[in-house]
Amino acid sequence: MPRTTTRNRRGRWQPVPGLKWQIQYTGTLDTSLNVDVYNIDLFDISAKVISELQSKGKHIICYFSAGSYENWRPDANAFPASILGRKLDSWAGEKWLDIRQLDILIPIMQARMKLAADKGCHAVDPDNVDGYSNNTGFPLSYNDQLAYNIAIANTAHNLGLAVSLKNDVEQIKDLVNHFDFAVNEKCFQYDECTMLIPFISAGKAVFGIEYYLSDSSFCPRANAMNFDFLKKKLSLDAWRKSCR
Repeated sequence: MPRTTTRNRRGRWQPVPGLKWQIQYTGTLDTSLNVDVYNIDLFDISAKVISELQSKGKHIICYFSAGSYENWRPDANAFPASILGRKLDSWAGEKWLDIRQLDILIPIMQARMKLAADKGCHAVDPDNVDGYSNNTGFPLSYNDQLAYNIAIANTAHNLGLAVSLKNDVEQIKDLVNHFDFAVNEKCFQYDECTMLIPFISAGKAVFGIEYYLSDSSFCPRANAMNFDFLKKKLSLDAWRKSCR
């Protein structure tokens, strides 16, 4: 097990800065990389592949969308029409969710996270947890988002899983103590990276991705901030260029 991997006092995996990682959601998964951590799609990767990665000493983060409906997922029928909002820009088949309806959504998300635990994932990466700052079709408030995100984190922890805060940088100050690490996209492009420093200050990893900037423009800054950043293609296939 890498020296940069620890467990917290409750026995969950605690990702810390310095881990080598890969994120891949499309194409045939490249399992040959010399990395500590794989971030993969919860539904698309089998328990057998996860077990094989674990046997090589890898830690597994399993991705799912917690804030949007995706019409191709196997549990799509669990989402009633009453909680479906506007379509996500540029993402076919996705709609924002009414995260105020915790009684409907948390059981669905709990079932997803139980699947993650049953498959052998060490952590989950819930996406689209910043609906309050988007045009969702619902009047979502800052506090609505906090309540939902904290419920997601608590549900993961109750299943023994670590959990990431995906993007949602404006709420980090209120959520850093509830989440075990951060996964960020394009904070250097948007000049938001300083908002992620509370995770590093707490000894928690910040895994990051840039799609459009050159690695020479962001890697030195990412390394100086003790972030673990990759240059990736937007398709999130196997290709990667690591900053360190």
